Amino acid sequence: MILKFLIDECLSPALVNIAIRAGHVASTCVRDRGWSGMKDHQLIERVVAEDFTLVTRNSIDFRGNGPDDLGGEHARQPIHAGLVCLNSEAPLTKALQVALFEYTLDLIASHGADLVNQALDVFLMPDESVRWHRYAIPAG
Repeated sequence: MILKFLIDECLSPALVNIAIRAGHVASTCVRDRGWSGMKDHQLIERVVAEDFTLVTRNSIDFRGNGPDDLGGEHARQPIHAGLVCLNSEAPLTKALQVALFEYTLDLIASHGADLVNQALDVFLMPDESVRWHRYAIPAG
């Protein structure tokens, strides 16, 4: 399955080229769509209307505090094309963003690309290991 990733403005637009090279050719970023500075509740309307899977590091804004305490913009949507949250306690440099996103694309390819009404959290841990969690959003 080919996804249409929308890279949030809090992440490097370079992630778009990584998505395209992985076969997700309709991927783009908030900046290139002219949506920079848009409020989250406005952005989610575009994300849903255009069937994008949002990639962000503003995890709480879009999924709340995680699977046990859902909230945020995606939890309010009855149907959406998915949410990918890149998380790190360390500063999320461009190099780390690239590494986490490449890891995420490999995860999606190996565990199924269907992210409809799903959130995929990818965490870079302090010991530099990576953990991930996939769950329904909105719940049930």
